[in-house]
Amino acid sequence: MITRIIACSFLLLCAGLVQAQSLIPAPPQLTAISYLLMDANTGQILVEHEPDKQIPPASLTKMMTVYIVSEEILKGSVKEDDLVRISEKAWRKGGSKMFVKVGDQVSVIDLMRGVIIQSGNDASIALAEHVSGSEEVFAEVMNQQAELLGMENTHFVNSTGWPEDGHLTTARDLGILARALIADHPEHYDIYSEKYFNYSGINQPNRNRLLWRDASVDGIKTGHTEEAGYCLVASAMKRGMRLIAIVVGTDSDEKRASETQKLLAYGFRYYQTHKVYGQGEVLQTERVWGGKKPRVGIAVEKDVFVTIPRGGEEGIKADLIVDGELEAPIQKGQPVGKVVVILDGETVSEVKAVTADDVERAGIFKRLWDAIKRFVIGFFN
Repeated sequence: MITRIIACSFLLLCAGLVQAQSLIPAPPQLTAISYLLMDANTGQILVEHEPDKQIPPASLTKMMTVYIVSEEILKGSVKEDDLVRISEKAWRKGGSKMFVKVGDQVSVIDLMRGVIIQSGNDASIALAEHVSGSEEVFAEVMNQQAELLGMENTHFVNSTGWPEDGHLTTARDLGILARALIADHPEHYDIYSEKYFNYSGINQPNRNRLLWRDASVDGIKTGHTEEAGYCLVASAMKRGMRLIAIVVGTDSDEKRASETQKLLAYGFRYYQTHKVYGQGEVLQTERVWGGKKPRVGIAVEKDVFVTIPRGGEEGIKADLIVDGELEAPIQKGQPVGKVVVILDGETVSEVKAVTADDVERAGIFKRLWDAIKRFVIGFFN
């Protein structure tokens, strides 16, 4: 099989995108145990400090609890309006509460709000028991999901973040989880931006201070225990760019908010998310042998984004790599290679190249003629 590389960088430059690249200062140094700043679209990390240091996640654990419940709703095994009977274990759990009572029947969606907005340990356990029968079994599901997402240094013991030996994660893994939560379950992500939730006459505020301070912030979750310190995973959207900031182990509620703001401000000021190609955008047409149509468009399977310094578009280059020659019949969306995006000499993204249309097989005489031409061309090459 012959692989052909077709440079596509001219497609980027002819759009008039070349600007003067801006200078980028060193990132802020935060007073936190570990922290990380990530572009949610591309997954590129812009700032990091001790990103793989294992730390107790406190209530940041509940991001995984809600993610799994959203997965179960998507699969149809759980419904938002399912009523969950509150167990004595859920009711007795200390720490932050939704204030459900033993024997109450509470809808899944209300419990999700109780977890996300009120950080209710009681609500977390109730959801875990509803999904898996017990919190212990649910923790096994959490670990299985963490492995599927690529959270390599995470191990969950419970659904709440209550301090227990071996209940650990990292800033990098929290970034992976936050990115998945936003991308995989937009139907529930809006809940993270809600500032208050009133259950049974008790109105509690969201503990994420940035929801009041910064209109671009729309989530995600706070956490605090004596061992973990004050933690925050925040996400914000500005000028088409979504950032995820993780700050772990500060010494106060105020400090976790202000340190997170420093990361977000730095990211939005000096970087941008650039859309290189849109899903289905045709980059090139390729010869099809033995088809009713002589050529077919080659497109990208999905949107292609890269994170670049502001004004750094001139450093982008893209190569279309086609795996061999194309033969009919061809189905629309058939993988035929890949598009490799390179920024300043480094590969930053790869996406499948697919056919843009169907191409039916030609009749016998057309196929025979194409076979002769193909032989002659191959012979002289």
